[in-house]
Amino acid sequence: MNATPATTKTDAETEPKTDAEAETEATSTTGGATAETAPEATETPDAQDSEKAGLEDGLDEADDADELDDEPAPRPAFGTGAAAVVASALGAVSLSGTWMGKTLSERATLIGQIKTSQTGTAAQQIQEIYGNSWHTTALVNGVFALLALVVGAIVLARPAFGTPGRAEQPVWVKAVALAGVVLGVIGLLISAGMYLDLFAALPSTKG
Repeated sequence: MNATPATTKTDAETEPKTDAEAETEATSTTGGATAETAPEATETPDAQDSEKAGLEDGLDEADDADELDDEPAPRPAFGTGAAAVVASALGAVSLSGTWMGKTLSERATLIGQIKTSQTGTAAQQIQEIYGNSWHTTALVNGVFALLALVVGAIVLARPAFGTPGRAEQPVWVKAVALAGVVLGVIGLLISAGMYLDLFAALPSTKG
């Protein structure tokens, strides 16, 4: 009577497992695998944060580059162009004559007539009336020619003493300034010749 229970216990241990027991074991096995891979899953957010930080840095650099591109490029000052035109105009005026030169010339003529109206000789009248008027015109034209030369030279030399990184002068500014310098030089030469009576001497009373 005592051997029967032992036989029953052995049969229970050797019975195949039911479906419920198999599912329980599979679940426990899956849970273990998930637990093992958990550390790897925790590393993924850190990698994503690093990628986001890199993207943000790239966007910041792109914004800075856009801001630099949006900054207006340095432009040449308008004063140099205006000065170049003034130099050219002064040079042309020094060759053609000015209202100021004409007025001062007439004044010199009037003064010469007053001085020689009573006791002046023919030579004195020529010098005071004609010579002084001629020399006054030459002197005024020479002053305008000198101004044209100085202003044109300053415009041409301005880039050498300007702010570093400033835009280069346009070609037309250089051309007009150079024209003013050339006209100023020619005007100076003509004015000097007029003042020194190189082109035409004063009339002489000698036969």
